[in-house]
Amino acid sequence: MTHPKAESHFPPPHIPVRTDWIGQSNEGILEPALPIVDPHHHLWDRPGQRYLFEDFLADVQSGHNIEATVFIQCRSMYRSSGPVEMRPVGEVEYVNGVAAQSASGLYGPTEICAGIVGFADLLLGARVRSVLEAELAVAPERFRGIRIMTAASPHPEIAPGFGKVPEGLMMNSAFREGFAQLAPLGLSYDMWAFHPQMSEVVELARRFPETSIIVNHAGGPLAIGPYKGRRDEVFKDWSKSMQELATCPNITMKIGGLGMHIGGFDFHTRPMPPSSTDLAQAWQPFVQGCIDAFGPARCMFESNFCVDKGTASYVNLWNAFKRLTQNFSPIEKSQLYSETAKRVYRLK
Repeated sequence: MTHPKAESHFPPPHIPVRTDWIGQSNEGILEPALPIVDPHHHLWDRPGQRYLFEDFLADVQSGHNIEATVFIQCRSMYRSSGPVEMRPVGEVEYVNGVAAQSASGLYGPTEICAGIVGFADLLLGARVRSVLEAELAVAPERFRGIRIMTAASPHPEIAPGFGKVPEGLMMNSAFREGFAQLAPLGLSYDMWAFHPQMSEVVELARRFPETSIIVNHAGGPLAIGPYKGRRDEVFKDWSKSMQELATCPNITMKIGGLGMHIGGFDFHTRPMPPSSTDLAQAWQPFVQGCIDAFGPARCMFESNFCVDKGTASYVNLWNAFKRLTQNFSPIEKSQLYSETAKRVYRLK
């Protein structure tokens, strides 16, 4: 299929999704009845990668008991005209349509995109309020908050799939003026930052204690560039950051994203995809570190699909989390897999 419009500002995925490769591992579902709310996935149509409703639905329906999902912004389906600051409203509008399609019940019981996290440029300062209000207007029952890419590093070899981000964005006065608009509208903020930036996240959280902040991808522990081969040192620094983050009651931790290239694992280079046991062994220190710091009531597991699909299947990813929590109590499992996400994203 030829992509309708080449968008050079979207670089190719760092770990390409190879369905034939991940399909070589077909595990049985562990704890198939355990209710799950997947609080972090994307939908997009980009050069070299198409992941839309039907694609995500196939993953969701692969065996785990996914009750609902939350869409997280990914610069998808922006409006092609109109004021630049208002163009991200198109993403929320599009996803709300997908949610309505899912809500018809024709595609199964899972409530796809029951919650929506969009984008609004906080560097607009107080003027961003009109953008937020427009997003609330197009998805009043589902719009829950925004995310801005703040994952920044001075090292040129460390850049997320969306490209380099200016350092110190969270400290910018205009950013903070825009950030101040969230809580009055009842909106949350999804935070994507690398582990060396966690002190900035703490400062922001303390400056805005009324704003719910959800830290994405286990706090972004790095293992590439200058951090390659220094996992023990990184883990020590990361652990200290987790403890400090946890002192902020308005912060919740989202556990996942460990299949991204920044984590430095080499599963995607092997002839066979990783089993859930392989994933659990590799991810255990970070998963347990998050839970130890925040407790199950302030943690939620995420798939980060289709980004993490470059490393593992949806089945194996959730099986890995279930292996890591096999000795947890029913209440703790309920919190980690669904209840925390429902509370934080205000789902039914």
